Amino acid sequence: MTESPATPISPAPTTTDEAIGAVGTATAALTWRAGRVYRHGVPHRVLSGALHYFRVHPGLWRDRIRRLADLGLNTVDTYVPWNFHQPREDMAPRFDGWRDVERFIRTVGEEGLDVIVRPGPYICAEWSNGGLPSWLTGRDVAVRSSDPAFTSAVGRWFDELIPRIAALQAAEGGPVVAVQVENEFGSFGDDRAYLRWNRRALTARGIRELLFTADGPTELMLDGGTLPGTLTAVTLGSKPDAARRLLAARRPDEPFVVAEFWNGWFDHWGEPHHVRGVDSAVGTLRGIVADGGSVSIYMAHGGTNFGLWAGANESEGRLQPVVTSYDSDAPIAEDGSLTAKFFAVREALGARGPLRSPARPETLPPARVPLVHRADLLAGLRAVPAPTSTAARPASFEQLGLDAGMVLHTAHPRIPAGEHRLLLTDVRDRALVFRDGTLLGTAEPGSPELPLHGTGDAVRLEVLAENLGRVNYGPGIGAHKGLLGPVLVDRRTVQGWDSTPVALQEWSAAELTAALAAGPATTHTGFAVATLRVDTPADTFLALPGSGRGLVWVNGFLLGRYWEIGPQITLYCPAPLLRPGENTVTVLELERLGRELELRDRPELGPPQEYVEEFG
Repeated sequence: MTESPATPISPAPTTTDEAIGAVGTATAALTWRAGRVYRHGVPHRVLSGALHYFRVHPGLWRDRIRRLADLGLNTVDTYVPWNFHQPREDMAPRFDGWRDVERFIRTVGEEGLDVIVRPGPYICAEWSNGGLPSWLTGRDVAVRSSDPAFTSAVGRWFDELIPRIAALQAAEGGPVVAVQVENEFGSFGDDRAYLRWNRRALTARGIRELLFTADGPTELMLDGGTLPGTLTAVTLGSKPDAARRLLAARRPDEPFVVAEFWNGWFDHWGEPHHVRGVDSAVGTLRGIVADGGSVSIYMAHGGTNFGLWAGANESEGRLQPVVTSYDSDAPIAEDGSLTAKFFAVREALGARGPLRSPARPETLPPARVPLVHRADLLAGLRAVPAPTSTAARPASFEQLGLDAGMVLHTAHPRIPAGEHRLLLTDVRDRALVFRDGTLLGTAEPGSPELPLHGTGDAVRLEVLAENLGRVNYGPGIGAHKGLLGPVLVDRRTVQGWDSTPVALQEWSAAELTAALAAGPATTHTGFAVATLRVDTPADTFLALPGSGRGLVWVNGFLLGRYWEIGPQITLYCPAPLLRPGENTVTVLELERLGRELELRDRPELGPPQEYVEEFG
């Protein structure tokens, strides 16, 4: 957030780039001086909550915004994920329907709240590729840098996005009072010229409200991510007093602003369900807002990673894919329920007004519905038309222009008689391997080898490579997906591959129908349907007891991924996805199809484990 003209920076800006941070602040809604924030000249404390329009069904935006207001907040902050608006380079960015960020911002304003916009272009957020489109990161480009190949693409995106945000600024009668410059850049790099470019890209396209950077409260991160002339905010989960002292030493005249207070945490597949105790979260919150501190609670309402938009982390070369739920143990749960943390935070913030929303949204009654197995896995996938690429090597997702989903690779190697070793030298992230239609096994980075028996004849070798989530944080951003290295039979490379993209996230009802019609089913994997009859649509939570791993669509909408390794057991299905009468749930099972679909009236996100994110 930039300073008001009444707030001199010491030392004063000496370059044009630094001065740009102050452009137009005479009319900015939020200003600061002497360590305090002002709104239109009146002392003010920003009490914000993160709410992502792309993680909440548009039919529920207003409900969730009202719940944030009832929490005692005066501001909503949201990221803008570039890849959600422009998944393909050859298509113009979309700003309609679920992607209508302008409608979301206007709705926040109608509910009497301010808006903070965080346009990136990188957003992290446990979102696929940190919000960067894979069609860009798949090239030889230095992401998040001054590389012209990167900044020129970002500039074209900002040409589409930023004027829409600028038109909704407080100076124009809208609710937008602040815009973030990049996002936690200091935990990634130190290209100060790129940060200055990002700030100029905002102001040149009309942003006149408060600008700010946001970084972890360490010397290393603040050195890399801050700019003279632009307010420094921090992101943290604990130790606000230490962060306040560090900022006071570096920026003595600036107010203490926490752009993200992590009052909960997200989950990875195969790991515990992270929660944070109420007393711990509220104690840290009180420390932040003491003495006039401003805060944004991350997340106030987490929502859901619908479709295949969940990101991933990477630790020592091991992928940690994020689950479908983004509940984040937030005060307002994934389904909108008001938690014990909600009421404790509300009390800590001094909110006194009546609650306008029920503590729990209505749910459908629990039920069990049979799953009808319609088509086998490979037959169903082959039945959906898609362009096939033929080359000596398997084509990567990026070479096929595929962001998410799977690729079906087919080759016909001759296998000598006897026992052999089939090695997938670099698979990202997981692959099912078939010989003449029969499953040989699963290959992944930690177990890339499978036994292969030969008879001297050629075999049909099929490898179904799956992207489990693109890395959203750290140096692994932009990593490619698919079969990235040779496939070996002993020491011999298998050559001559057909690669067919399976763009599950883009499938329409026609593609689902084609897959389901590819029966009869003769294996334990593939496509199945369940029919729900609903009188009045309401929320429900779907579980698949006995099933292993796969995807679920509701009336043609891709709800997300399920996986028996947990921690998440149920998938949240919001009421607007259902309709009165007959509803169709389609399941793509990759390992072992169970017999039924369960409708539950409460979520099951797994055994809880206390977790508080801390910087050293």
